Formats: sequence, C-alpha cells, structure tokens
Amino acid sequence: MHLSNTVKKDPFHHMTDQELLARFYEDHNNEWLGSLLQRYTLLLLGVCMKYVREEEEARDCVQQIFVKVITELAKYRVEYFKSWIYTIARNHCLMKLRDQHGRSAELTDSLLAAWDEEPGKNLHWEKEQLLLWMDQALEELGKEQKLCVILFYLEKKSYQEIADQTRFSLMQVKSYIQNGKRNLKIAIEKKAREGAQR
Repeated sequence: MHLSNTVKKDPFHHMTDQELLARFYEDHNNEWLGSLLQRYTLLLLGVCMKYVREEEEARDCVQQIFVKVITELAKYRVEYFKSWIYTIARNHCLMKLRDQHGRSAELTDSLLAAWDEEPGKNLHWEKEQLLLWMDQALEELGKEQKLCVILFYLEKKSYQEIADQTRFSLMQVKSYIQNGKRNLKIAIEKKAREGAQR
C-alpha cells in the first residue's frame, strides 16, 4: 500500500466504512480496503506525527500500520473501523516509542508507581510524552543521583546493595535517590508547563 504525498479522490465516496468492509469480507478484493484506508491516511499521519514528530518517520509508521491493518482484517471482522484503526495506530506508535526508550519506559513505570503514593498529586500526563520527558530529565540529573535512581528503580537494588556497589554511604544513597526523584519530578513538571504554553 503506497502512501503518496496527497490523498487521491475516493472512488467509493458514496459508500460507508461498513459497506466497504462488508464488500471486502465478501470477496477479499483489496480495492475496497484500499479505498477505506485512503480515507484515513491523513488521520493516521496526524496520529503518528503526535508521537514521532518527524514527518518522514510518521509516513513510514503509516505504511507499517497499513500492513498491520490488512493482516488483521484478514483474521477477524471489525465492526467500528474508525475507532479500531485509531487504536491500532496509537498502539503501534506506543510500541515504537517503547522500543526506542526501553529503559526509560521501565523507569517511568517505577517512578509513576512511587509518585502515585504521594498525597495531593496532580499527574495527568500522557504516558508517551512522559517517556520523552523522562529521557531528557534523566540527563539533567547529577551523575550520582542518576546512578542511584537507576539502580534503585530499574535494577531494584536495596540501599545497602547500592552503597556496596557505589561506595557511597547509606545516608548518601538515600539522599541521592530522594533528591533525584524530586528533581526528576520538578524537571518533568517544568517541561509539562512549557509544553502547555506553546
């Protein structure tokens, strides 16, 4: 399925999504499916741009989503195409981000769980955006804080194990973890505010 720079005129514009799907399920002619996918090219490109930012990469994602959609539709029937294809696209982009930010994804999960324990919090962030901010915020930490945060939240090491490995005192380890977690949160909240102002 080729993704051109412009969306061509839909030859079956008078037919609904459900009608096109029904025809596809009847004779498995990809022409019906091609017309259906063409309707959602711009929607998918918009979804992908939200996650990957670069247009060329977003277009590649749309191509990959087209292939996945064709494969999945051959396996089972879909009732509500628009919401289904949106979910397929979003999950594809999230998996792509997770592949790119594997360690950050694990760290984000751990820190979100820790932050959830804090009273009075107001953390309404998109998970995929949080992954990107976490990457940036980690690099802004001091090397001692970064090391201790990763060892504690990612590698699940105890204070004592971290102290033994790093030669820091227990008091230093606790301080680096506590301050590192706080600094990450402050940095991410700052990035969230800056993003909201754009």
